[in-house]
Amino acid sequence: MVKYFLNKLGYSFFTLFGVVTVVFILFNILPGDPARMMLDQNENSEQLVLIKKKYGFDQPVSTQYLYYLNDLSPISFHKTQNDHYTFYTNEKYGGSVLFSTKNYDIVLKTPYLRESFQKNGKKVTDIILHTLPSTVVLAVLSIVIALLIGVFLGVLSALNANSFFDRLIALISTLGMSVPSFFSAILFAWIFGYVLHNYTGLNMTGSLYEVDDFGEGTHLALKNAILPAVVLGIRPLGVVIQLMRNSLLEVLNQEYIRTARAKGLSTYKIITKHALKNAMNPVVTAMSGWFASMLAGAVFVEYIFGWNGLGKEIVDALNNLDLPVIMGSVIVVATTFVLITILVDLIYAYLDPRIKLK
Repeated sequence: MVKYFLNKLGYSFFTLFGVVTVVFILFNILPGDPARMMLDQNENSEQLVLIKKKYGFDQPVSTQYLYYLNDLSPISFHKTQNDHYTFYTNEKYGGSVLFSTKNYDIVLKTPYLRESFQKNGKKVTDIILHTLPSTVVLAVLSIVIALLIGVFLGVLSALNANSFFDRLIALISTLGMSVPSFFSAILFAWIFGYVLHNYTGLNMTGSLYEVDDFGEGTHLALKNAILPAVVLGIRPLGVVIQLMRNSLLEVLNQEYIRTARAKGLSTYKIITKHALKNAMNPVVTAMSGWFASMLAGAVFVEYIFGWNGLGKEIVDALNNLDLPVIMGSVIVVATTFVLITILVDLIYAYLDPRIKLK
């Protein structure tokens, strides 16, 4: 188990290193000057020079890349010159100094994702920590909806293979996989949030927390998650239905299932005690990928429903060319994907003892 984790962590490190490199290159070949974007209409030559020096934009791209890796590294090196970009302050980087030399401070810290260009120097980490929980809640609800309904319909479809019911479910799941999420979002928001609002009580827009009517604080509004969660869950729902149906049909043809039937076990016991667990492997595979992609794929859905999550934040950052927020968000999503992949391997081993962690 320890060897497995070490191997996985090694692969994960190189994967994330590749993601960071690609993201940095992509956003540094874009036209435009980040320093000018930060100053906006208040640009003058003196301020431009100061901003470039403060954020390291006056250095060659290769040096900026090394600065960025140093910012992301949990163990980082910082010049002791107080006018240098890497000069360590607890307010900027957090963490603590491990030891110092004449020219460098060696610091243990959490990854520093820099500051937003557009939000008065607010840390990207704070922005992501504020918005990511709302997106995670939305993604989890979507996955739960897709799994509960998808597994149920997939089992029914498999038990009624090649019937009218099976073909109807196949048609519905195909439509669900084909319809773009942004179109479904507009349709659901208009129908259930506007046309049928008096019956559903749902709003076209809204976030996880809403401001109190008297302006005295915020309160949890879970009902606002219903429509965006359903919309996000439509496409994985179609995938789960088809995977569950096909996988269960394959499992039901195995020898041990025929043996269970010969012993007189009921269909319910055969499905719940023997077949379902083994048939879940491809579903778990698909859902692991879907969950990670939802953190990025929720962009348009969150924007349409006004859901204040990471997806909406990415859209706002793209509109304002707020590169640190975009880059930080991509890195967080990539890290989440890698962690979920490791977790899924463990779930595989539980669901199917024949799978060994090698």
